[in-house]
Amino acid sequence: MIATGRKYVFDFDSTLTRVEALDVLAELTLEGKSDKEEIIKEIQAITNLGIDGDISFTESLERRIKLLNAHKDDLVELVEQLRTKISKSIEANKEFFKDYADDIYVISCGFKEFIDPIVKEYNIPSERVYANTFKFDEDGKIIGFDEENYLSKHNGKIDCLKNMNLDGEVQVIGDGYSDYVMREAGIADKFFAYTENVHREKAAKNADYITPNLDEFLFVNDLPRKISYPKNRIKMLLLENVHADAFKTLTEAGFSVETVKHSLTEEDLIEKIKGVHVLGIRSKTQVTKAVLAAADKLMVVGAFCIGTTQIDLDTCKENGVVVFNAPYSNTRSVVELAIGEIIMLMRSVFTRSTEIHQGQWQKTAANSREVRGKNLGIVGYGNIGKQLSVLAEAIGMRVYYYDVNDQLALGNAVKCNSLEDLLNISDVVTLHIDDNKANLNFIGEREINQMKKGAFFINLARGFVVDIPALANALKSGKLGGAAIDVFPEEPRSNGEFETELKGIDNVILTPHVGGSTEEAQANIAEFVPNKIMDYINSGNTVDAVNFPNIRLPKQNKSHRFLHIHKNVPGVMAKVNEVLARYELNITGQYLSTDNEVGYVISDVNKEYDKDVIKELKKIENTIKFRVLY
Repeated sequence: MIATGRKYVFDFDSTLTRVEALDVLAELTLEGKSDKEEIIKEIQAITNLGIDGDISFTESLERRIKLLNAHKDDLVELVEQLRTKISKSIEANKEFFKDYADDIYVISCGFKEFIDPIVKEYNIPSERVYANTFKFDEDGKIIGFDEENYLSKHNGKIDCLKNMNLDGEVQVIGDGYSDYVMREAGIADKFFAYTENVHREKAAKNADYITPNLDEFLFVNDLPRKISYPKNRIKMLLLENVHADAFKTLTEAGFSVETVKHSLTEEDLIEKIKGVHVLGIRSKTQVTKAVLAAADKLMVVGAFCIGTTQIDLDTCKENGVVVFNAPYSNTRSVVELAIGEIIMLMRSVFTRSTEIHQGQWQKTAANSREVRGKNLGIVGYGNIGKQLSVLAEAIGMRVYYYDVNDQLALGNAVKCNSLEDLLNISDVVTLHIDDNKANLNFIGEREINQMKKGAFFINLARGFVVDIPALANALKSGKLGGAAIDVFPEEPRSNGEFETELKGIDNVILTPHVGGSTEEAQANIAEFVPNKIMDYINSGNTVDAVNFPNIRLPKQNKSHRFLHIHKNVPGVMAKVNEVLARYELNITGQYLSTDNEVGYVISDVNKEYDKDVIKELKKIENTIKFRVLY
């Protein structure tokens, strides 16, 4: 056992467990009764009144036991249920309870009959559990509680702790009124409001520390713990109305997450980024050199979209900031919109719809054609281009494609050797190229003139890749028969007024950058990107990082993981290993990946080592970032 000179006093309900045990007992004993839900709600209301100190605990206990109608035999099932409802961070840090058992106590207004069997598994013997006890009648029915017990009375925990007469600093960890009054009465030195399962405002207001989990409690007290840094201390900022599932996933994992519905200007982001470890954005927020200079703690940027030109990837890399995006999650949505727009343009649907909205009835087959048998030219045969190729062929189109990279054709698609060849032959040209800055005005007057007269043009890629004035002139002159444009060279930061030269032109479909904006796509992105972020934060994995060497790491196994990011210059790896050897660390695994600019080395070492080794690793010349994971 390890002694600290401190004593740790834990509450049971909603602290060591995620639930109030009497509420769970009510679920068991009232099963099958027609008024079950009403009685459970009443019991929960009485529980909360007692916990917040709005009624005496004695009254709270009496009223709940009468409503329970429970039997001694029900306690066996209750204990089994409670074993599955231990607080997550308590369960994860079981070693703490083993190593510091002599200094850990439980003071609860619950009952020893169900507390003892649970905490025994955490090395807390019955003699260090202070709680109420039930009274049973001769048939085993629960009829009351020991009214002589301190803990059955209002503020009973104060008298209980007084009589324990503990030496050293006494710290109380709990979630309710009955816990913080011990600190208020001066018999406990510190009160930690435990909010992992329930946040009670009265308890939080009166706390020395608000403790979202046991990891935070152990961190504050510099005690051994399962993870090196409490997740609640890792601050994440999600901008641009990122899908709510991302917030839910990250907060449920224990991170501290703030959301902002719109993008931020560079000036505002510079102010907001201070203290942020993870930044989540979509396409409008610009992560510039100035923003990154102000980002004192930034480790990860998550782009909840495909493109990353809004992020200064080189400066991110120089600063050891890993960038992830969502290259696949919304591709289906973009492809479906492209198919829909091809049909709408070929059939002049948008024009007919506008006419009828204006009260005109223009039933005609003029300029309305089937897509079957027409030539579709796909510029950019990547993830989106390939999917579009398959669907377009399925509805009878002949597919041609052009890509600067050598891409294998799917189905019966035909590869064109030049952009000009594709433009000459296509009835519909659809653009799906990447956001490389070299693609500025990729389609301009020259390229438009190479297209067939009356052809249709679709851009679901990036706004800056098309010369908009040239496109507008071609549409007005009749060179092109119509267009569908979803992206624009300059887009507003938030909803509101917007102007474009394409407005008001016949057979032109304009949409506000919604190619990937379906509920399904945003939900997919909100799953993919947070998982990549968490994988890096939790284990160091950089698989699918946009700007960093990719390493897929095995799961840590009873080791500490040193993550060392450095400039890719000769000798750094040797220096890392020289430091590890000098401190006689036993390396259980080591992984390295580099690119032209940075190296990323991960060393798994045994738990026991001189902590000065960390200072030495940080001091190695050309180190960019270093952190320890366990």
